Amino acid sequence: MEVGKLCTVDTVCCARDESVQGAALLMRKHHVGDIVVVDDVDGERTPAGIVTDRDIVVSVVALGLDPAGLQVGDIMTDDLLTADEHDDVSVTIERMRLRGIRRVPVVGEGGRLAGIVSADDLLGFLAEEMEDLARISPYQQQHERRVRQ
Repeated sequence: MEVGKLCTVDTVCCARDESVQGAALLMRKHHVGDIVVVDDVDGERTPAGIVTDRDIVVSVVALGLDPAGLQVGDIMTDDLLTADEHDDVSVTIERMRLRGIRRVPVVGEGGRLAGIVSADDLLGFLAEEMEDLARISPYQQQHERRVRQ
């Protein structure tokens, strides 16, 4: 399965110069725990970084800094792991595991933002696959009874 088929395409984004407080308000408004920081390249949004609610707490609130006076570009994770929309889910999971990352922007042609995939999205997909796998044995037994009567 391609990761682009599982990603959330309605991705909440902001520019590097958005205030940290503005990013927090976007998270609150959209009920998300992360914002993809994008650069606008020829009218296309390309991911430049990511800011999570944890980044805001650890890098701003815990240090007593003013979230209105800081920009997301100051605290974003810019060593960004992205997944190509055609990457296999298992490859994406392995890359996330190796880096300890729970959320990955998904990019399409030319590096444009196509969506975001989270560990929760992937876990839901894998749970469905496991459920389908668990159904094999009963069907196999029914089939065997019909064939061998």
